[in-house]
Amino acid sequence: MPLTDDHALAADLAERAGHLLVTLRANGGDPDELRKAGDRQSHEFLMAELARERPGDAVLSEEGIDDKARLTAERVWIVDPLDGTREFGEEGRSDWAVHVALWSRGADGGRGDVIAGAVALPARGRVLSTAAPVPSAGDESAGRPLRMVVSRTRASQLVRDVAARIGAELVPCGSVGAKVATVLMGENDVYLHSGGFYEWDTAAPVAVARAGGFHVSRIDGAQVRYNQDNPLLPDILICRPANADVLLNAIREATHAI
Repeated sequence: MPLTDDHALAADLAERAGHLLVTLRANGGDPDELRKAGDRQSHEFLMAELARERPGDAVLSEEGIDDKARLTAERVWIVDPLDGTREFGEEGRSDWAVHVALWSRGADGGRGDVIAGAVALPARGRVLSTAAPVPSAGDESAGRPLRMVVSRTRASQLVRDVAARIGAELVPCGSVGAKVATVLMGENDVYLHSGGFYEWDTAAPVAVARAGGFHVSRIDGAQVRYNQDNPLLPDILICRPANADVLLNAIREATHAI
C-alpha cells in the first residue's frame, strides 16, 4: 500500500535504501567497485520507488541528471543515495548515510523549503527523520569546550579559526549526514562547514534538524535555500539554539565581516 504521509515515506525509503547498501557491503569485493555499485543501486532504488509512490514529483539526485523541470515543479525530492561513498568502501566505517528530503514550493510563504526528510545511518541501525524528530535540548556543553564535528581531511581554515576563537574541540567524522547526526544525537555540539558542497548533501539533515528545533543557517545567519538553479551550497551552520549567537559572532570575527 502506498505511503500517503511524506515524512513516513522519506524515512521508509532511506531505511530501505540503507538495508540494500548494508547487504551489498556485506558481500565484499573491490572497494572501488563496491562504491560504484552502492551509488548506482541506491540511486536506482530511490528513483524507482519515488516514481511509483510520487509519480508527479520531481527528483534531484546526486547520481542523476539535473532535470531543470524541477525549478517549476511544486514538489521536489532531493536525495543523496549514498552520502559518504568513500567511507562506505572502507571496512569497518559507519560514518556514511542515505538522505531523502522533500522540498515544497508552498512552504515558507510560497518561497519554498524542505518540509520532510530522513537520514539513515545504516551501519549504525538508525534512521533520523521528521516523522519522529530528535528534540534539541538546552546547552549541554556548559563547563566544557564545544565539540565541533569536521571533515577528516577537508576542515576549512574558517572552521579552524572559529574553533580556535571559542576553544572548541575538533572531532573528525565522515559524511555530512553522519556529521549532522552526531549533533542531533548529542554526541557533538556543532557542525560548521565552509568551502562548498551541494543541496543533496544537506537537504535531509537540515529538514531533520529544523524539525527538532536546532539552529540551521548559512554562516552569515541567512536562511539555507533549496531547489535553486545552481545546487551548489557554499556553507552551513547547525547547532543548538543556545550556541548559535556565540558561533555566529565567532564566524563574523574570523571573516572580519563585522
